Amino acid sequence: MQRLAGKVAVITGGTSGLALATAHLFVAEGAYVFLTGRRQEKLDEAVRAIGHNVTGVLGDAANLADLDRLYAIVRQEKGRVDILFASAGYAEFGKLGDISEALFDTTFGLNVRGTLFTVQKALPLFAEGGSIILNGSLAASKGFAAHSVYSASKAALRSFARCWLVDLKDRHIRVNILSPGVIDTPGLDLVAGLEAKTHLAKLIPRGELGRPEEVATIALFLASSDSSFVNGGEIFADGGMGQI
Repeated sequence: MQRLAGKVAVITGGTSGLALATAHLFVAEGAYVFLTGRRQEKLDEAVRAIGHNVTGVLGDAANLADLDRLYAIVRQEKGRVDILFASAGYAEFGKLGDISEALFDTTFGLNVRGTLFTVQKALPLFAEGGSIILNGSLAASKGFAAHSVYSASKAALRSFARCWLVDLKDRHIRVNILSPGVIDTPGLDLVAGLEAKTHLAKLIPRGELGRPEEVATIALFLASSDSSFVNGGEIFADGGMGQI
């Protein structure tokens, strides 16, 4: 039996990596997915790759007008949201002393402000008993050089989840965080070369980076009724890297 049969899901920043893998899996499990991305070419590629039960919506999760347009399309086509995976995020790194105003504003603008309004603007469409998944990070729980702004932006999501589940308890909407570790995605390729990726793999007990599909299965768990008693939690998909 398909675990998301008849459900309507929104996935932001979903044109590559773990979010795209999640979109593929959600559709395979019976959901209709609205997928967002900032580049039309990549968005079109993602929609073609998924093939059916998917609508691509061009937009930036940090832009409130784009979010309004996204949910207007969802309202027109499906009328509700059952699952929201607020996946869009930004990563740039700088050591204390070298942090620019632009780095801070862009990171918090998407990771914190964008996530907040992605969720808030979805609420009028949210079905009772729905599931909200926030894309966290192992970095929020560890101290890495040059990561302070990025890590802090992801740590804010942990507080969001704890408070929002109380705000939404009367509607039985669950809020959880999925926190990946080092996942072998195109996004990682932009910030880490082969030598760095080899080093990172050695920090993971199995000696290999995570795969997007491995994270997608956890998103499916949080989206489905399988996790009906999981609320306000944080699930790490880090291969044990953050636990040792």
